[in-house]
Amino acid sequence: MQPLLIDLSIAALALLVFVADLLMPSEEKRGLGHLASAGLVLILLLTFVLDMQGDAFGGAYVLDPLALWFKRVFLLAGALAALIALDPAEQAFARRQGEYYLLLLLSLLGMSILSSARELLLIVVSFELMSLPLYVLTAFTKSSKLSGEGALKFYLVGATSLAITLFGLSLVFGATGTTMLPEIAANAGAIRSPLLVLGVLTTLAGLAFKIGAVPFHMWVPDTYEGAATPFVGFLAVAPKAAGFALLVRLYLVAFAPLSVRFQPALLALCVLTLVVGNVLALTQTNIKRLLAYSGIAQIGYMMVGLLAQTGEGVGMLLFYLAAYLFTNVGAFAVVCAVGAASGSDDIRAYRGLSRRNPALALAMLVFLLSLGGIPFVAGFWAKMGIFIAAWHAGLHWLVLLGAGLAVVGVYYYLRIARSLYLDDPEEGAQPITIGAPLRLALIVCGTAVVLIGIWPRPWFDTALDAAKSFLH
Repeated sequence: MQPLLIDLSIAALALLVFVADLLMPSEEKRGLGHLASAGLVLILLLTFVLDMQGDAFGGAYVLDPLALWFKRVFLLAGALAALIALDPAEQAFARRQGEYYLLLLLSLLGMSILSSARELLLIVVSFELMSLPLYVLTAFTKSSKLSGEGALKFYLVGATSLAITLFGLSLVFGATGTTMLPEIAANAGAIRSPLLVLGVLTTLAGLAFKIGAVPFHMWVPDTYEGAATPFVGFLAVAPKAAGFALLVRLYLVAFAPLSVRFQPALLALCVLTLVVGNVLALTQTNIKRLLAYSGIAQIGYMMVGLLAQTGEGVGMLLFYLAAYLFTNVGAFAVVCAVGAASGSDDIRAYRGLSRRNPALALAMLVFLLSLGGIPFVAGFWAKMGIFIAAWHAGLHWLVLLGAGLAVVGVYYYLRIARSLYLDDPEEGAQPITIGAPLRLALIVCGTAVVLIGIWPRPWFDTALDAAKSFLH
């Protein structure tokens, strides 16, 4: 039971939110957000206090350093998302706050189980437990046509990706005769059948939909634009981290003997994702769509760490996810504040933000610098670590391509930064005030981005230890 304690705690918190929603008067539903956020923070703290590592269900479930790292990312992303949503949820869907936080927690539970799954059926079930609430949450803003359109595209692409993934995993099972990942790894080296290779490549295509890799990215911009902004910050980080947790377990362990076969496909996905994400972000005028294409490019950088297929590469991928969590959630928190004040997600709404709210402009500048990889904030060390790991793995030309495209990214990030400080505010623009929950989330994210940038060593060491322990 001890390895399951984190997941059981998340399930218990979801049940508590459900019961509290039934018992609370409608005017006190705001407390559900406080309950969800505080509960997730408490569970996060317990992961540092209690030693819960081990396995369960005959090895189908494992809590190892890799899974623990991902679970902490999910818990932190969920806590920040619940905190940021407190004020918008009370205004936009006051009577459905309980459903919002319940669905958020259920999706988190699926992610948490997925990061520990070492058996194909458990992987599929946890993947769907993660995905189904996300489709509903995307459409939660009923008054917006864009919300319904984004949710429909997200659902159709998600259903398609599930079908493709299930087909690929069924081929893997048919070729190897087992659903356990360690046994698949043991059998794959001896079998090497075309059926198994087809299953591995088909599974990769299905998972590429989930993480938003090009050319399976078509749902990302519309979904980000249509969904409620507090939820988009969560959607942009946590499900992608869950996808990489599964990619690491499958392609660096279960399918590792077939790396020569799937490496070219993974490399092609990585290059396309880097190029398309950065290039298409240049033309965007909507801040959420720009961050969507920026997020696609960030997925490409993470895939570089996966391509290294070394402990160093996986460690830098874990570090990148932590840095990306604080940076991206923080950026969408600013988008949430500006969008609520101006009623627009157009980049023009950010003109002269330094005069409307200097603290908010400074926070956005820090997050943009981190996304662009400017020294010395968290994003700089994340990109540097990924490039060093890839260089050590012999991927020299890919490092040079990634570094060149990082310069392109700096251009469109600094375009927004220039607008914050050098442009005059739009006519009639008023000073922006933000509530205490959003202010707290911005302080947490901004402080973390700066501190990781100043003192990255503890994060590097912990991520590398988790990766090397897992691969060993």
